[in-house]
This record gives sequence, structure tokens and C-alpha cells, in this order.
Amino acid sequence: MATKRETMDQNEFSLIADKHASALRSHAMKFTRDEDEAKDLVQDTLLKGIRFCANFERGTNIKGWLYVIMRNTFINNYRKDQKKQTLIVQEQEITSPSLIKSASRNSSGATFMMEDIRRALASVPEVYSYPFQRYFEGYKYEEISAELDIPLGTVKTRIHQARLLLKKYLKTYQDDIGE
Repeated sequence: MATKRETMDQNEFSLIADKHASALRSHAMKFTRDEDEAKDLVQDTLLKGIRFCANFERGTNIKGWLYVIMRNTFINNYRKDQKKQTLIVQEQEITSPSLIKSASRNSSGATFMMEDIRRALASVPEVYSYPFQRYFEGYKYEEISAELDIPLGTVKTRIHQARLLLKKYLKTYQDDIGE
């Protein structure tokens, strides 16, 4: 046989919960480490407690129940703040001045960079550049080896040599990336 759950009305709950306000404040300080934020957290906790007091069963630990509400409220507020901060940072990153500066730098820099890459590729001997270009186009080492009719190890060595020569030629851009 099921027993009827005894609940409290909002007035009765408020009177009992108010007795735990100071303990709630010190508990809130552990979460927030700020007096004003702790007061806000206690107020939010008590308001939620009053709003949902019908869910509280008389005779159980009201202080523990309020602590759980406080912890959950703090966690939810923290998550909201983190999302808000992420949106603010993203919005700042895509502001008009930032985009204009980035776009002008990218378009002018990209033109010079592409020309330098073409020159760098042209400076690499064809014996190295051709296997490198094929690899860059997505061919596998084995496919390049079969196409050129040379050993697999030779293909890998030539691609490696092409990378070293390109890296040396394009060192300026590597230094810019490191900044």
C-alpha cells in the first residue's frame, strides 16, 4: 500500500529554509569566492526551493536538498557564462576591423606566397619535384614508384629531398608561422 507523501506549502517551506540561510551563504562562498555572487546564488537557491517546495518531502533533509539545488544552480550558471564568453570571443574575432585587416593581409600575402611557391617548385630539380608533385596530388608512394619504374625507397628519398629543398627555399614563411 502506497503512503501519501507529505509536502509543505510555500510559506512553511520559506520559514524553515530561512533558518539555513547563513549556512547556505557560507556554502555559496565555497563555490563563488565572491560575496555578491554568493548572495545571488543563495537568493536563486531559495527562490527555486520555494518554487519547487512541492517536490520536497517533509521529514527529509531540507539543508541537503537546498545544497543540491545550489550546486546545480551554480553549475548551470557556470555553463551559461562559459557559452556567453565563447560567443563574445567569437564575435570579437569576426568584427569588421579584424576581418578587414585579415582579408587585406591574406589577399596580398597570398599572391606573393603563391608566386614564391611556384618559384620554389621551379628551383627543385625535376628528378625530385615530379615525385613530390605526384605525391602532393594524392598519389601513393607505390603508384609513383610504378609510374616512374623506380624502387619505392627511391621515391620516398626523392620526395624527402624535394621537401628539404622547398623548406629551405621557403624558410621565410616558416619563420612567419613561428611568430
